Amino acid sequence: MSSASFEPDRSSTGIDPKVAGLLAYFLGFITGIIFLVVEKQSRFVKFHALQSIAVSALFIVINLVLGFIPVIGWLVGLILTPLGFILWIALMLLALQGKSFKLPYIGDWAEQQSYKF
Repeated sequence: MSSASFEPDRSSTGIDPKVAGLLAYFLGFITGIIFLVVEKQSRFVKFHALQSIAVSALFIVINLVLGFIPVIGWLVGLILTPLGFILWIALMLLALQGKSFKLPYIGDWAEQQSYKF
């Protein structure tokens, strides 16, 4: 886990880029998609929007798969749910602090894609 190489730059949304980064995580992939579509210039906001979309999609897939596994899947879900909540809060707070915190694999992907959007 590391920080991406770009600092919060001015957002085309008119919102402080740190707040926009936080809001990109707020409703998971929903706000991630909204900020990805609306943001025209800030790579910082685009990075957080893309990472939000990817993390949300990953957790949805994991929960769906675990739902098909009797007992063990339910128990693993009981552990992953609070961990996912903690990760969600941490990512929002890091974005609010102006940090481009990269999760393993997902963060690298989000950083690469933020240059393309």
